[in-house]
Amino acid sequence: MDIRNESTVTEFVLVGFEQSSPSTRALLFALFLALYSLAMAMNGLIIFITWTDPRLSSPVYFFLGHLSFLDVCFITTTIPQMLIHLVVMNHTLAFASCLAQMYLVFGVGVAECILLAFMAYDRYVAICHPLNYAQIMSRQVCVRLVSTAWFFGLINGILLDYMTFRGPFCKDNHIENFFCEAPIVITLSCGDPQFSLKMIFADAIVVLLSPMVLIVISYARILTSILGRASSSGRGKTFSTCASHLTVVIFFYTSAMFSYMNPRSTHGPDKDKPFSLLYTIITPMCNPIIYSFRNKEMKGAMVRALGRSSLAQARSV
Repeated sequence: MDIRNESTVTEFVLVGFEQSSPSTRALLFALFLALYSLAMAMNGLIIFITWTDPRLSSPVYFFLGHLSFLDVCFITTTIPQMLIHLVVMNHTLAFASCLAQMYLVFGVGVAECILLAFMAYDRYVAICHPLNYAQIMSRQVCVRLVSTAWFFGLINGILLDYMTFRGPFCKDNHIENFFCEAPIVITLSCGDPQFSLKMIFADAIVVLLSPMVLIVISYARILTSILGRASSSGRGKTFSTCASHLTVVIFFYTSAMFSYMNPRSTHGPDKDKPFSLLYTIITPMCNPIIYSFRNKEMKGAMVRALGRSSLAQARSV
């Protein structure tokens, strides 16, 4: 079935911040541009050092590099468009562009959920089975886990895109957000949106709660292992290796669960936008900062990378 042939709506209007005053939009543009630039620079630096620094060859940094790559993809699907709309008066988005944007948000977001679960499993193996860590988390296993996250993310994106755009659109085409968010788009359909909303809610339960179960089980066993150790200093050092990952999980899952697992009656533009901003720009920006500030090896690798860059510039001059 050709969705567009069933639709009288050929484009959507992203309301975003268009009702704000010009001075407020200028301030928001400067703020979001700075946050976007910081997120891209930090994630780009982590991708570079985890893929080029031989000292960061362990599985945890392999996963971290892919997490940063997912963050770069995730933030680029929404924020540049929002920055443009803060400057220009035309806030329209073609039907196909809205569909593609939503697919990328779904695909990358689901892949990140699954990857965060695999990172929790990696910490469990490293702490509870240190002698067999290299064998269990071999390079081949890590590649398969990352490929699995991408595969299920992209397949799930197809399903959710279909559920969102399965019905014709012939009503209001104004989206009360700065990007095409599925629950809002579904309510604009001419048909009964309840089935699609329930399917997306059910999918969110599986996609969000299944990885969360793995995360909870992994950290429950990690906690049991930590408490069984006699040295309090050993406990603190072991838990510090997990604190960064836990912080990222809390940020990402809190915002995603509010957006896709709450009844739509509790939502509104004033509630949706802050949480949308949290998981589309704040979380991707905070992830590399959280990991780099709490990890001595990461800070050392960043210093070495920046030092090499400065030396190369000095030689070129």
